Amino acid sequence: MKILSFAVPCYNSAEYMRHCIDTLLEGGEEVEILIIDDGSTKDNTAEIADEYEKKYPTICRAIHQPNGGHGEAVNTGIRNAKGLYFKVVDSDDWVDHEAYMKVLETLKDMIYGEDVLDMLVCNFVYEKVGVKRKKVMTYRFALPREKMVNWDNIGHFHKGQYLLMHSVIFRTRMLHDCGLKLPAHTFYVDNIFVFEALPYVKSIYYLDVNFYRYFIGREDQSVNEKNMIARVDQQLRVTRMMLDFFTSKKLPRGKLRRYMISYLEIMMCVSSITLIQANTEEALQKKKELWEYLKEKDFWLYCKLKNGVLGRTVNLPGKPGRKISIGGYKVVHWFVGFN
Repeated sequence: MKILSFAVPCYNSAEYMRHCIDTLLEGGEEVEILIIDDGSTKDNTAEIADEYEKKYPTICRAIHQPNGGHGEAVNTGIRNAKGLYFKVVDSDDWVDHEAYMKVLETLKDMIYGEDVLDMLVCNFVYEKVGVKRKKVMTYRFALPREKMVNWDNIGHFHKGQYLLMHSVIFRTRMLHDCGLKLPAHTFYVDNIFVFEALPYVKSIYYLDVNFYRYFIGREDQSVNEKNMIARVDQQLRVTRMMLDFFTSKKLPRGKLRRYMISYLEIMMCVSSITLIQANTEEALQKKKELWEYLKEKDFWLYCKLKNGVLGRTVNLPGKPGRKISIGGYKVVHWFVGFN
């Protein structure tokens, strides 16, 4: 029985994928590593994947598919996962050994316990190039430590302290049951991966260890500021899909609903500030259309988000207002260091 399945989406990743996979191999026979070659053509990613499968046939599996983007690679991972739990690790990231051992130990305890765990949450570290002091995203105060809870038992997530793909491990059967499927050929779908699963999560456990190491700083990464501006249409697509999902769910009042609204506020802010930074008439029109889309979709939610702190900040009028918006963003960027 495999406790944990890792999906490692790889697209022309030969330069760094070995380091990622080697850290995952430390889990031994209790894990499986699905190395998903997403149509790589510029290097020997496919050969490296096959090499690991040949060397570790009971742990690694190489899956080759036509290029479908990060989302389709994650979909492939979910479909093929045989472990009781499922985790995505991008090919340029890695995991910490000591924290990894605690994660496996915790999952084993949960498997043989009386209660079923849907989502394990751990910290992640921003491994930013050139930065000596690494920022750690923790969930202290928001989630009780080492205690099985539901949404009614959680605390308050402050702005910027939200659950990302890097911080969560989901029960595989739950992902199958909720029918999660990410869009192909679209960046930023990691937001959808977590967001759409949350209403199906009935039990949460927070393990306060720095498990995932999130590498940022390469110029070709999707979170690079220039790339975000160039790919803003994909950011907008993801934001609209999340708005559609939330408004279709009609969630009851409670902490889960409040958290998801806060997440949408962040998505609207990121989309808006990216369009402001593009600094073109077309981009400003797209920003207007995004907020109008929300207004037509759910007027109450529109008022809630636009009148919030972030909503007001990114909707200041005129050119002076846009300068203030960008200035505020730069302050947050410097403090948080998220891309």
